[in-house]
Amino acid sequence: QVQLVESGGGSVQAGGSLRLSCAASGYTVSSTNMGWFRQAPGKEREGVAFMSPGSGTTYYADSVKGRFTISQHNAKNMVYLQMNSLKPEDTAMYYCAAGGFLLIDKTYRYWGQGTQVTVSS
Repeated sequence: QVQLVESGGGSVQAGGSLRLSCAASGYTVSSTNMGWFRQAPGKEREGVAFMSPGSGTTYYADSVKGRFTISQHNAKNMVYLQMNSLKPEDTAMYYCAAGGFLLIDKTYRYWGQGTQVTVSS
């Protein structure tokens, strides 16, 4: 059974940093495309970062490019999202997802329960 569990969210002031973690079970992150998505209240879910471990390809939304970094730790079977220079508009529930393509959320079959990130000005 595939399971994804996010952690690392919290409250931070603008300009600060957070690192989100996604613990995976039921499959290996080293062989599965992974994505991070977010959804703010009243807004549609949007893709933030994507990683294809097979090709080493990463892809980011323009809104986070240069500030966020997706990575993985194969031995721990974890995926991370390092978020720097956070802005109030980054406030959202963040989800990791597995098995999809780029930032197209409909292509992802497996989702975590989410972790809240709140950035104050």
